[in-house]
Amino acid sequence: MAALDHVATADLRESTIKGFTRKRTIALAVPAILMLYLGYIFVAFDVPGLAQRANMDNAVILLSDAVSHKIHVTQDNRRNQVSVSVEGSRRATFSPEQIPDWVAISDERVTVDLTAGHIVTYEGPVITYDLPGYGPIRVTVGETLALDLPQDGPVPDFINASDSRVAVTTPEGRLTVTRSRADTFRYFFGWELFFFDLSSQYSGMSPGAVMAAVFGGERLYPELPNWQSVVRDVWYNSVWRHGDVVWAIGETALMAFLGTFGAAAIALPLAFLAAQNFAPSQTIRFAVRRVFDFVRGVDALIFTIILSRAFGPGPMTGALAILITDTGGFGKLFSEALENTDTKQVEGVQSTGANAVQRYRFGVIPQVMPVLLSQVLYFLESNTRSATIIGAIVGGGIGLMLTQAIQTTQDWEKVTYYMILIVLLVIAMDALSGWLRRKLIKGE
Repeated sequence: MAALDHVATADLRESTIKGFTRKRTIALAVPAILMLYLGYIFVAFDVPGLAQRANMDNAVILLSDAVSHKIHVTQDNRRNQVSVSVEGSRRATFSPEQIPDWVAISDERVTVDLTAGHIVTYEGPVITYDLPGYGPIRVTVGETLALDLPQDGPVPDFINASDSRVAVTTPEGRLTVTRSRADTFRYFFGWELFFFDLSSQYSGMSPGAVMAAVFGGERLYPELPNWQSVVRDVWYNSVWRHGDVVWAIGETALMAFLGTFGAAAIALPLAFLAAQNFAPSQTIRFAVRRVFDFVRGVDALIFTIILSRAFGPGPMTGALAILITDTGGFGKLFSEALENTDTKQVEGVQSTGANAVQRYRFGVIPQVMPVLLSQVLYFLESNTRSATIIGAIVGGGIGLMLTQAIQTTQDWEKVTYYMILIVLLVIAMDALSGWLRRKLIKGE
């Protein structure tokens, strides 16, 4: 007997030692494997090369453009015409009466004061940047660009010069000269013309002056009270297009709403056919589940491209793409929820003489409804973000306007504006889903 106990003790000790050894091995192997994987990523994704290719100057310019704006003083070298505009936009070109006081235009010369002694002059084909501490940088426009520097030696780093383009970049501003045009940029903090464009009577007025006009001033537009004209001028701002932006935000929210709830309405009855405890046959269950796998396995962007070729661009195409993809996701989640229902409640409803539809309505749906609503509301939040990308492809919603702003490579302040609106829309949808969850699920 003692021998048997000794053997049992030895076996237990050996198995315990093996268990500790196995755990120790796993504890060492997992970090080692993780480090190897991270090392592979470091090499495969060329992280050192990415760091070398990073251009911090471009990053600084991008960040500054997001919170500031540029006023362009442009000379058409072929027509000898000069214009002053915000971000180089034709919609934001200053009239002769609106030209800023730091720009002086005469028949012979255009003078641009960039502050701190930085002066740019246009004298026909001769463009000069007078840089304090360095001297006048002169560019003569002809068949090629002739660069004349005040000091001998190599071209400084703040000058980028070739036969077809010369750029001078300083903290006070930037001058770019090509054979066709000369552009001087001066930066200002803030989003210019955000409320009123240059065609508005309220352009250039301070907030206090606008409020005074709204609450008692003389009419600036004879046909409208001042408060109505303020709303109209903001809504139809040709630079920031607030009316179009509000409409685009509505389209994005509508795509998410129609796609999500349309998918839920289709997936719920099909989920009964995919649930093991409700499917009439294994063949039907197998077929419905494979359909769910297919539409769920193909990304919404792929369906967006296919549907846009079939039905053309538009927000409805984006809503259909979301609907198709989410039908597969909802079908899987709903069928799994149905498989976890309690049969006792169904049997109780059946004992009252209820038919099949009534058993599902009063015995099954109340059990799974909190789970279903929670999933639908979460998908609504997620699809709000997805609708932005889908809208950029199908030409609808705020995604299209965001893409257009990025493609210009100039209106980064508008990109920032649209991104803020997208975040606010997601926050609003999150708040709405939370309120619905409290009302419909918790009954608060």
